[in-house]
Amino acid sequence: MEFVIIAVAIVVLALLVGAGLLVGRGRRTTRLDDDAAAGTTLTRPRPTDVVPPAAPPATAPPTGTPTDEDVVPVDLPPAEPEPGLVFDVPPPSAGRLVRLRSRLARSQSSLGRGLLTVLAREKLTEDDWEEVEETLLAADVGVAATTQIVQRLRTQSLVLATGDAGALRELLVTELAAVLGPDMDRTLATDRELDRPAVVLVVGVNGAGKTTTCGKIARVLVGDGRSVLLGAADTFRAAAADQLETWGERVGVPTVRGAEGGDPASVAFEAVKVGKAADVDAVLIDTAGRLHTKSGLMDELGKVKRVVEKQSPVDEVLLVLDATTGQNGVVQARVFTEAVTVTGIVLTKLDGTAKGGIVVSVQRELGIPVKLVGLGEGADDLAPFEPRAFAEALVG
Repeated sequence: MEFVIIAVAIVVLALLVGAGLLVGRGRRTTRLDDDAAAGTTLTRPRPTDVVPPAAPPATAPPTGTPTDEDVVPVDLPPAEPEPGLVFDVPPPSAGRLVRLRSRLARSQSSLGRGLLTVLAREKLTEDDWEEVEETLLAADVGVAATTQIVQRLRTQSLVLATGDAGALRELLVTELAAVLGPDMDRTLATDRELDRPAVVLVVGVNGAGKTTTCGKIARVLVGDGRSVLLGAADTFRAAAADQLETWGERVGVPTVRGAEGGDPASVAFEAVKVGKAADVDAVLIDTAGRLHTKSGLMDELGKVKRVVEKQSPVDEVLLVLDATTGQNGVVQARVFTEAVTVTGIVLTKLDGTAKGGIVVSVQRELGIPVKLVGLGEGADDLAPFEPRAFAEALVG
């Protein structure tokens, strides 16, 4: 009887070992720290048909949570490309918004059609101009911008004295582009400095699309020939690190991640440290979503930024806003910029029922440029913001 029990135990053990090997071979990343649950780990892409190399001895995890005064570093080897990898090759960022213009026009052209219908009338009355104002306000353009646009349209329409649809469309595009801040600097600060990578912090409320945006920005940079490292500092949302890691795997970008529920500042600190050691061009740090009405969560976000700055300056803080939230996005932007000094806006979900006028509101009220817009669910549907192309798409 004892021999039977022993035999059964051996069979069960063999099955467990075999299942573990199959799972290990199925993963597309190699963990460089055996104790992933205890400390920060670095993952890097690898082909599914290559046997993973033996992991080096695990480094000791940090003892205690790093604070502004005491951040315990963890030695992690830099990511290195492995032979035989075939990654996605994203298109370059130049001209992306132009290529996606038709999609934006289909979802937003109701604004342009409504305005053109009114402006094309033979003689515009006060009621007509009120209708123009209502159309702009309904698109979340904002009161100040709406007043400016209407005043200039009234003046120009009197000068033109024409009902030509082409001329009216061009007039409307010009006025919309003018209030979109064509002179604002929309350059992403992702150029490597002499001795360190550019550091980009991605922030926003829950559900705005921060992790997806991080992955899409990585694709944009890779498409432009940059080397990138991702930092999964969202340690609270289930599978957030896995999601970010998957985005990185598609284009050959390594990811630094920590234990679930761990300290996000520690992960962000390590990501920048590894990025410097690996000589990458940019480090993108995905942070946990937080309600802008919770002061404690906003203070914690400020701590993440301060801890990162012990390793390297933060070059860009991108706030991800859901375009469908309307004027509430302006409130979010104001609170976040007080906590971490937002330098640019990423406006997502402009492909659905979004009101494109929120671009105008955020920029005019806060002086923060919209730098990127998300126009769909596709991996490459994130485009640099171009005021003229955006205005043409809005008009349709």
